[in-house]
Amino acid sequence: MFGCKCFYWNEVNNMSPTEPGTFSLPAPLPTWPQGQGFASGRINLGEIEVCRISRFNFIWSCNLLQSKKKSATFYEPAGIPDGFYSLGHYCQFDSRPLRGFVLVARDLASSEAEGAHTSNLFKSPALQKPLDYTLVWCSDEGGQGNYEGCAFFWLPQPPDGYKSMGFLVTKTPNKPELDEVRCVRDDLTDKCEVHHLIFDAISKFSSSPFSVWSTRPCNRGMLGRGVSVGTFFCSSNWISGQELNIACLKNLDPKLHAMPNCDQIHALIRNYGPTVFFHPDEVYLPSSVSWFFTNGALLYKAGDLVGEAIDPSGSNLPSGGRNDGEFWIDLPSDGGRQIVKHGNMESAKLYVHVKPAVGGTFTDIVMWVFCPFNGPGTLKVGIMNVAFSKIGQHVGDWEHFTLRICNFTGELWSIYFSQHSGGKWVAAYDLEYIEGNKAIVYSSKNGHASFPHPGTYLQGSEILGIGVRNDAARSNLYVDSSIQYELVAAEYLGEGVVAEPSWLQFMRKWGPTIVYDSKTELDKIIKLLPLMIRYSVENAVSKLPLELYGEEGPTGPKEKNNWVGDERG
Repeated sequence: MFGCKCFYWNEVNNMSPTEPGTFSLPAPLPTWPQGQGFASGRINLGEIEVCRISRFNFIWSCNLLQSKKKSATFYEPAGIPDGFYSLGHYCQFDSRPLRGFVLVARDLASSEAEGAHTSNLFKSPALQKPLDYTLVWCSDEGGQGNYEGCAFFWLPQPPDGYKSMGFLVTKTPNKPELDEVRCVRDDLTDKCEVHHLIFDAISKFSSSPFSVWSTRPCNRGMLGRGVSVGTFFCSSNWISGQELNIACLKNLDPKLHAMPNCDQIHALIRNYGPTVFFHPDEVYLPSSVSWFFTNGALLYKAGDLVGEAIDPSGSNLPSGGRNDGEFWIDLPSDGGRQIVKHGNMESAKLYVHVKPAVGGTFTDIVMWVFCPFNGPGTLKVGIMNVAFSKIGQHVGDWEHFTLRICNFTGELWSIYFSQHSGGKWVAAYDLEYIEGNKAIVYSSKNGHASFPHPGTYLQGSEILGIGVRNDAARSNLYVDSSIQYELVAAEYLGEGVVAEPSWLQFMRKWGPTIVYDSKTELDKIIKLLPLMIRYSVENAVSKLPLELYGEEGPTGPKEKNNWVGDERG
């Protein structure tokens, strides 16, 4: 029998006092255009159908320091439709609104669902009850026999050929009923991995180390078929890199029926397209690609001193292949060079790539911003700001942000803000909105990195206050992506449905490579600083990205890792 010496917690009417509030988008969702399975509430994964549950019953909450920032709560799905079964429980930080979900599933082959395949009748059922449960951890080891406020974590033991999708939590040491959860046939699953650490009891309350993580599919990106179940992983002895003892689902529907069609894509962009604000002091503004070409951009070939004019559509650019250094684009060589550098807001638009995410249960709407020129950076050292003359500048700047849409409902789930060589996902409840469900994206001065809120962001050491500034603020300089956009790619719709522009096939650099002695400029700046901080500045500067030390034009959108892969973070 298990005793209990519990963490700080409370329970009133079966609800935790620290339970987070819920979140809704600022405006009601529109009625989406008719299509296949997009925003229908359910998604067919082949042999099983899943629906998303976002209503929960409270089970247990633990608060490590009596602070919402350090507390987490565990829930069971509520309101499961008839014929569907739970795959596991849910956990999240209390500092965030309750907007998570878990998937519940039903077996299409063994039900009378329309479209069941005769061949499935000769296979084992897609879903099976567990054979038993293994106790993974109890919130106490005291042996007092008082279970008030305790939690017990259980791993379902699947039959041979099946896998567990998640863990269950109970308030007593009695095992859950076998009928409470289902395991999934092995070939209908995919591998998953830990993502964010949610709860860690190693150092605070227990001699038995225990941690809880959110999970995500290992196989992600446009071609990945792994589907997140929304459950958590927990262990008292897991080693980083070790394969998990739970899995995620796999989408075996070759047509990805839950993805939006063309009409639905345009409706999504009209409803969610962010307004991109440029800094009020920005001088290197965006333009359309065709304006850039029309106003004198030149194509250069290795060994040739004279550049070739580029057709407005980019039809004379070499297409395909790889970035072999044989071709690149540059600004005009005449008096128009300075004009083109500063862009053209009237022509500016967002170039949109739409692709499946999380096995086709989400849609990623990737919006690319083109600026003819990326300006030099500014070094911040404490309260001092030193403007670079060259460091950080280059011809041709491609930046992006990504809207992730839930295909069960059509809701905006989160936005990825690309920031130079990195970036981060920001949930819908942490965004700023300007009109209805349209979020705001702030583009940083000169460098055009994307941020969710105004302010000064350091690319370097936040602790030391040393790094390259990224200043973001609202101004009268903006592009409304809900109107000013062009759909350039959506491969899942089939060949020819979306006509990709010729310039998208240019796999070389959109600016020349120019190497200059940036060390000399940095040394001059560092010598002007007080002796007591020179070493810290030198150390911080040595860790800045190499892209700051020379002019090197970027490759186009299709050469970026996130074109096919998932966003980092």
